[in-house]
Amino acid sequence: MSTASRTAGRQYWVALRAMIVFTAVLGVAYTLLITGIGQLALPAQANGSLVTQGDTVVGSALIGQSFTDADGNALPEWFQSRPSAAGDGYDAAASSGSNYGPEDERLLTAIADRKAAIEASDGVPASGIPADALTASASGLDPHISPEYAQIQVERVATARGLTTEEVQKLVDTATQSPDLGYLGEPTVNVLQLNIALAQLAG
Repeated sequence: MSTASRTAGRQYWVALRAMIVFTAVLGVAYTLLITGIGQLALPAQANGSLVTQGDTVVGSALIGQSFTDADGNALPEWFQSRPSAAGDGYDAAASSGSNYGPEDERLLTAIADRKAAIEASDGVPASGIPADALTASASGLDPHISPEYAQIQVERVATARGLTTEEVQKLVDTATQSPDLGYLGEPTVNVLQLNIALAQLAG
């Protein structure tokens, strides 16, 4: 065997051993270590921030869902989520925005339709409807709405459920989350968690 062949053989063997070691350390050991730390320190977050009602998983605090009937019409007894362009709505397998430009006719039509529906259902003028009630998020999976959007839904939800506006307003106030670290972002309301609290209040 020539010197060149022996040198090449040693290089291949060194490369193979390095690949095996790094695969074991970075691909297996590191993954197990981080998974273990996550399960011990932050088990809820590590397992998907699942939201349960009794013993039943009803969703994730990180992924929004629709509260509509089979035809896509908003159910008046529930707080409505932000519009979603992910698949047929909140499809985690098709996370995306619509990618329509600000002057796209399809976007303008969708906004006009949503505006008219909210004006009719919640009895508010178009000028009082916040932007997150009319436009989808970039991911299409945003589980939060603004406190302003929650606020304009209070009276409708209270009427549909036979509750007082004060009772429903208290739920919204309790569900309103402050910005991260007190200053990052804006206050938000998790719609799924708010609706679960609403269901519990209504019995």
